[in-house]
Amino acid sequence: MCRSIKTLRPPYTEDVTDDDVRAAALQFVRKVSGFRAPAARNAEAFDEAVDAITATTRSLLDRLEVRAAR
Repeated sequence: MCRSIKTLRPPYTEDVTDDDVRAAALQFVRKVSGFRAPAARNAEAFDEAVDAITATTRSLLDRLEVRAAR
């Protein structure tokens, strides 16, 4: 679906910044909504969705338990 969103967990990447997580959330919302930049009347809903997905993604990444590489 969103090929430009990179995997944000080890072993694919070790250092995930808040900017990385937000960029992935923004790409997801753009894809789902079909808008690169929303009209003014949709900006609040768009921004709230990006914020919610950013928070959920960070929570997921913080809670994942990844097996150590052999």
